[in-house]
Amino acid sequence: MEPVVTVGLDGSPASLAAARWAAEEAEKRRLTLRLLHAWPLLAPEPVRTPSEVDQNYWAKRLVHTAQAELSARHPGLTVVGSLMADDAQEALLRAASESEMLVLGSRGLGSAESYFMGDVSLPVVARAERPVVLVRRGEDKGHPAPTRVGRVVVALEPHGSGEDLLDFAFHSAAARDVPLLAVRGRSVPLHARLPWGVDHDVTEELTREAREELSQALKPWREKYPQVEVDDSIRLASPAKAVVHAAEGAELLVVGRRMHRHGMNHHLDHVAHAAIHHARCPVAVVPHD
Repeated sequence: MEPVVTVGLDGSPASLAAARWAAEEAEKRRLTLRLLHAWPLLAPEPVRTPSEVDQNYWAKRLVHTAQAELSARHPGLTVVGSLMADDAQEALLRAASESEMLVLGSRGLGSAESYFMGDVSLPVVARAERPVVLVRRGEDKGHPAPTRVGRVVVALEPHGSGEDLLDFAFHSAAARDVPLLAVRGRSVPLHARLPWGVDHDVTEELTREAREELSQALKPWREKYPQVEVDDSIRLASPAKAVVHAAEGAELLVVGRRMHRHGMNHHLDHVAHAAIHHARCPVAVVPHD
């Protein structure tokens, strides 16, 4: 199968926003866009059945309407529709394994509402074998989308980040022709906390060590993607807080998820959770070893 960007469509405004974002991403990466709608009650494709008795009419209309809009907006982009008679979660996981990335809509923007994204998104993000991007609506309840600052932000992990994470981040920045900001958060240890503040000698040493580690991690990727302008940021805060703050106004936030190849312990760490629930830009969760 040729490389594709797949977006899950369910007819919600969030999924349509995700489809528009996915179309732009597929065009940047010169890939085919696949629009996927899954519904267990889809009937076998009838032959010359009138629309008024076609059980699949509304599913077809959903996909065809989005396909027509995106093809008009991106005339050089190949857009294909796909209907699957299957549970949405399983269909999306299978589609993700066949795609360069899977794109889904994220509904919540409020601090409480953001913790309830529905029954599909989080399990798919936690189990997918390929990157999953969550896209919010451009506007929600009268709140405009944040102003983009034209960069990709990647969260670097304390004990090393997988190659898939950094490759995705650098590739995304290169496709957009924007800078990449690599962020590393480090919590200040208890022994460095003083009644009047923090021990600056300790924090300076922590920052120096973290910057050296970050420089080593980025070195081979700077060489592989010389066209990407790279900056780094060491923040003395929890990794989750540092990443969400750094992503304010970014075009894309990229975070990692450790894969569990043995057993069924699929979960997201606190950085990925914070990014999904609180970052207002699109968030890519990249599984890696």
